[in-house]
Amino acid sequence: MLAGDSNGSTAMRRMLLVASLFSMLAAGCGSQPQRPESPHGHFISRGIDVEGRHFRYQVFVPATAAAPGPQRPLVLFLHGSGERGDDGIKPTLAGLGPWLKQNMDSFPALAVFPQVPEDEEWRGRNARMALAVLDATRAEFNADPRRIYLTGMSMGGYGSWELALARPTGFAAVVPICGALLAPRPERPGLLVDQLAGVPDPYTAAATRLHGVPLWMFHGALDDLVPTTDDRAVFQASQQSGGGFRYTEYLDTNHNAWDPTYRNPAMWQWLFAQQLPAPRSPR
Repeated sequence: MLAGDSNGSTAMRRMLLVASLFSMLAAGCGSQPQRPESPHGHFISRGIDVEGRHFRYQVFVPATAAAPGPQRPLVLFLHGSGERGDDGIKPTLAGLGPWLKQNMDSFPALAVFPQVPEDEEWRGRNARMALAVLDATRAEFNADPRRIYLTGMSMGGYGSWELALARPTGFAAVVPICGALLAPRPERPGLLVDQLAGVPDPYTAAATRLHGVPLWMFHGALDDLVPTTDDRAVFQASQQSGGGFRYTEYLDTNHNAWDPTYRNPAMWQWLFAQQLPAPRSPR
């Protein structure tokens, strides 16, 4: 073999190696989440360690045109029983997630989707995890601290009460959907709100502790999984105390009250009109 041919073969091998490395880098970059700023709304995967366990969650980042400005509203969504697990994806498959996917480029807020492990509830560590996920998302994506909103469906409706009572001045508005305060049936004794455990009158307690918080409950009148009993009682207690809670009951709806709620423009208009008070400037 001629020396020139040997050098040419070596150079060719080097070129192929460099090309291969660039190909691997390009493939690696393609597997990374999209940049937070994008002309289109999109979901990004994230993870967090809380009290010795790793939790995956999803963040919806709105299109830049839909949410201009340095700070954007942030919606914390709590899923129902069917979306429990550890994949970080299932919480986006029911409730708010599907509605967002149909309105990717027009929804004007960040949204974050934490996930409860199998056979657990939005209580204890999981409630603290949801708040930690909220705080991490708010910091990473520069959310507006005066426009933080909380909503959840079914088990997540219970969770909405749990988190709202744990952080009563932390949310500009709360929207619990087909939730309650007490266990709805014997086979789900753990489905309840810890913040009100053992309280003789949990309905008055909830209305009192969240007095003045913009809160709108939604429920199906035909719900046979989580009866309307608690929502009606909380609404009555709020009315009596002047707390101002709102309550909508769908007369022809069973448990799925989330789809008509999330596609209701009046709900979103009301929600995004709420803001926490501006912090007082030091004198």
